[in-house]
Amino acid sequence: MKIRTRKFLGTIALLVLAAVWALLGMTLAQTPWVANSGWVQAIYYVVVGMGWVLPAMPIVSWMQRPDRA
Repeated sequence: MKIRTRKFLGTIALLVLAAVWALLGMTLAQTPWVANSGWVQAIYYVVVGMGWVLPAMPIVSWMQRPDRA
C-alpha cells in the first residue's frame, strides 16, 4: 500500500477514534462515581483527555511507514 493511501485511511481512522473516544468519555463522565466529586472529575478529564494518544500512536506510526521498494 502506498503512503498516500495509508495516510488517507489513517486520517479517517484517527477521526473515528477521536469521535468514539469523545462520546465514550462523555458517557462515562455521567456515571455517579465521576459526577459526584470535583476531584474525581478533574482527574478523569485529564486522563480521558490525554488517553486517546495511546491508541492513536500505532495508527500514526503505520501511516508514516515508508513505501516498500
